[in-house]
Amino acid sequence: MKLKLLFVLLVFQVSFAQHRTCGMQEKMAQIMSNPAQRQAYLEQQSKFDVELQKVVSNKNGNSVNNIIRIPVAVHFPSVATTSTQKVCFRTLAQSQINILNADYNGTNADISNFVNDASFYPGTNTGSLQVEFVLATQNHPAGTGLVNGDLAVTFGTDFLGNNDNDATWAGYLNLVCRNAGNGILGYSPLGGSPSAGMTVVIAKSAFGSGNGCTGYVPGSPYDLGRTLTHELGHFFNLDHTFESCDGANCATSGDRVCDTPSLSIENYDCPVAGDVAGCQPTEYALTMNYMDYVNDACMYMFTAGQAARMQAWYNTIASQFKTDVLGNESFLQNDFSIFPNPSKGSFTIQFKDIMIGYSVEVFDVTGKTIYENNYDQSANLNQVINLDNATSGVYFVNIKSDKGIVTKKLVIE
Repeated sequence: MKLKLLFVLLVFQVSFAQHRTCGMQEKMAQIMSNPAQRQAYLEQQSKFDVELQKVVSNKNGNSVNNIIRIPVAVHFPSVATTSTQKVCFRTLAQSQINILNADYNGTNADISNFVNDASFYPGTNTGSLQVEFVLATQNHPAGTGLVNGDLAVTFGTDFLGNNDNDATWAGYLNLVCRNAGNGILGYSPLGGSPSAGMTVVIAKSAFGSGNGCTGYVPGSPYDLGRTLTHELGHFFNLDHTFESCDGANCATSGDRVCDTPSLSIENYDCPVAGDVAGCQPTEYALTMNYMDYVNDACMYMFTAGQAARMQAWYNTIASQFKTDVLGNESFLQNDFSIFPNPSKGSFTIQFKDIMIGYSVEVFDVTGKTIYENNYDQSANLNQVINLDNATSGVYFVNIKSDKGIVTKKLVIE
């Protein structure tokens, strides 16, 4: 009998340990207990309220042609001693960036599930922030050992001692991959401040996708990089969708987003659309939303209301991001093109001027790299890329040079 009871308890503990956990509330309690940090937070939230009204009334929204470009730095407190290890960590960092770009722009493959699921959620539409997260490559902070052209990825040098702020990296979106706390997958402040060098912290077992690197291997069911999608939502001032059931004004209670049905309890694992009741008799929980607690494979969307809220937060903090760390803007916009697009799997990158030394990476909407090559000695204006085994769908092409990094969308028919 004792053995049977022990087995039941063990199964329960393993099952419980697999549930998503987020440390945002604990982080906010820490901030609000510090008078100076609390005051700075409240002042920034006051500015956000003004921006949100502008975005909602469409007075200061983001044009679909005006892509937000955000400089990112990724920090691994563990030391990478060999070039092979460093390549692995940089690849892992880029895989996570690729996932963010797909999820925040609504180009992830599984967002198509909402075509069938939408009937349970009248008045709710998927949202896009129109953003490009980019690993910084220029004008790195002094003393970091990075030179122009290096990706802003550090190893065992920054955010040590479990620090959540580092003034050295003020002005960047800082992602730190380390132990996030007992059983916690990640955390972020609710409304992050780049000028304070704030971070989004992700556990080693939940960062990126694929095989990972030694000591940093994404583990199922949180191995699709969506813990960071969730935590970065907090950084952009999104609360959990399960904040309350008080029935008050949706714009001022709960998660303060009116197109996310109100809830009071988080959802775990992989519920079916329309399977969980919301607070109101006619509502269902939007369990596939990135701001709930379900498994990575079962969350796939932000709503239009959440995108508006994130846009307003970006407007509030935009001036805090550095503007000289992403390379030459004219190169990023004007110096090359991709054709044909759509293609059948073969396409050409055409440069305006000779480029000696660049790399090309193609990844799918899940962030998986399907092609990568360096062209160190190339002196051609045209470079043909063949994706022989690529299936039909949406892909992204990263072109990296000492002038910066740019991402282009590619459609394969």
